[in-house]
Amino acid sequence: MEDRKRDHIDLAFSSKLDGKYVDKRFDYEPLFGTHEQQEQSYTFLGKKMQMPLWVSSMTGGTKRAGTINKNLAQACAEFGLGMGLGSCRILLDSPEHFNDFNVRPIMGDEAPLLANIGICQLEAMLEDQSTDKLGELVEKLDADGLIIHINPLQEAFQPEGDIIKRPAIELLQDFLERTSLKLVVKEVGQGFGQNSLRQLLQLPIEAIEFSAMGGTNFSLVELNRSNAISAEVFNPFIHVGHTAEDMTRMVNQLVDELPEEQLKVKQLIISGGISNLLDGYYLTSISKIPAIYGMGSAFLRHAMGDYEKLQIYIETLKDGWHLANNFLKVK
Repeated sequence: MEDRKRDHIDLAFSSKLDGKYVDKRFDYEPLFGTHEQQEQSYTFLGKKMQMPLWVSSMTGGTKRAGTINKNLAQACAEFGLGMGLGSCRILLDSPEHFNDFNVRPIMGDEAPLLANIGICQLEAMLEDQSTDKLGELVEKLDADGLIIHINPLQEAFQPEGDIIKRPAIELLQDFLERTSLKLVVKEVGQGFGQNSLRQLLQLPIEAIEFSAMGGTNFSLVELNRSNAISAEVFNPFIHVGHTAEDMTRMVNQLVDELPEEQLKVKQLIISGGISNLLDGYYLTSISKIPAIYGMGSAFLRHAMGDYEKLQIYIETLKDGWHLANNFLKVK
């Protein structure tokens, strides 16, 4: 106790907060909660999760990526999280990197897992009538379904990018007529506008993942790989998009506007710029569609080395989630 009191004296002046900033999204109610952690469960893709936390698609196809994916898969198994794999395109061409993506044996059968392919690859497979390969991919990875990522700006800025010849909404509609796979549709760092969300909400897909502005922006990633002229001309595009909060509110508005029989999406993954658990707690709480929240780079920082660092990080997130549940009330 003496050490603790000494710390209080030493740290008192450096621990002052500016009273001008208060997180006004919540009422803090310290009278009614406890520190007891009650077990909770959340459902996604028909599977139970212990936390409403999704490991957003990141990487694959390199030795380093294999280490990252295996650490993340181990965390999903231990803490009851779900995971989306990075683009599995490389597996369509060669099985060489399969082990980088083969995380189901680590995750176990209980955790939700999704494979991932881009809209350009889907367009090519629709053209040559080879979409059955996507079913084979999902089966080989023992995944619960497939993410289709929509990335026209990334492809435009990528030096070796593909050309999208038909609107993505048409490609998704065509594929849905041909497949029984569970599908999730996501962007890659700039989110979806209101009209895109309106169309997606009316498709028979499992979920929309926002991948909104504020997180890793893959258009910017590719622009940073391009030449100086492209970087100069296209740079303004990376500032166009929608935040996770804007998109949550747009979806809530559309839920009120659309007839119930037209609203077919069952869940959201609120991701993009979610850098702390209170952002995720707030947005999943105000969503009118059942939602979990996703993070990518926040996990990546802790998943590149020994598993213990990632383990401590997620254990702390879990503690924070219980604190929010017990002592915060969303306004």
